[in-house]
Amino acid sequence: MNNKKLRRMILIAVLGSIGTVLMQFNFPLPALPGFLKIDFGEIPAVLAVMTMGPVAGIGVELIKNILHWFFSGSPTGVPVGEIANFTTGMLFILPIYFIFNKFRTAKGLTVGLIAGTVAMAVGMTALNYFVFLPMYTYFLNFPPYTGNALYTVVVLGILPFNFIKGIMLMLISLLLFKSMKKWIAQQRTQLMA
Repeated sequence: MNNKKLRRMILIAVLGSIGTVLMQFNFPLPALPGFLKIDFGEIPAVLAVMTMGPVAGIGVELIKNILHWFFSGSPTGVPVGEIANFTTGMLFILPIYFIFNKFRTAKGLTVGLIAGTVAMAVGMTALNYFVFLPMYTYFLNFPPYTGNALYTVVVLGILPFNFIKGIMLMLISLLLFKSMKKWIAQQRTQLMA
C-alpha cells in the first residue's frame, strides 16, 4: 500500500472518530421535538470532502455512525437514528463537495454549504415523512404519526430543525475554513494528486 493511500485511510479514520466524539455532545433546541438533537459530527466530514473528496466524506460519515451505534446503542434495537444521521450527512456534504470542487474559495464553500443546508432540510423532511418516522414508530411499537400530528412533527419540527442545524454547521465550517485554508489546500494537493 503506498504512502498516500495509507495517509488517506488514517485521516478518514481519525476524522470519523472525531465525528463520533462530536456526536456525543448533542443538545435539543427549545420549542422543537426533544428527539431532534443538534450535534456537530458533520464538521469532520466537511473537512474530508474539502481535502480528499466525496468518498472520504462518506467514509467519515459511515465510521462516525457505526461507532456511535456501537458505543451508544439504539432504543429501537435497529440503528434507525444512525441511518438517518448518515443520510443527513450525505445530503449535507455532497453538494458542498460538488460546488467547492469547482470554486475553491470561501465564496464557493459558502454556496456549497447553503446548497447542502437546503438539500439536508428538504431531503430529511421528505425522508422523515415517508421512511424514518414510520420506522421509529414501527420498531418502538408506538402508534404511527398521522394527519395533523405527522404534519406538525415533520413541517413544524424537522424542517426548521435541519435549517437551524445547517446554519450552525455552515458558520462553524466557514470559521474553520478561514483558519485552516492553507492546511486544507496542502492536504488536498498531497492527497488528491
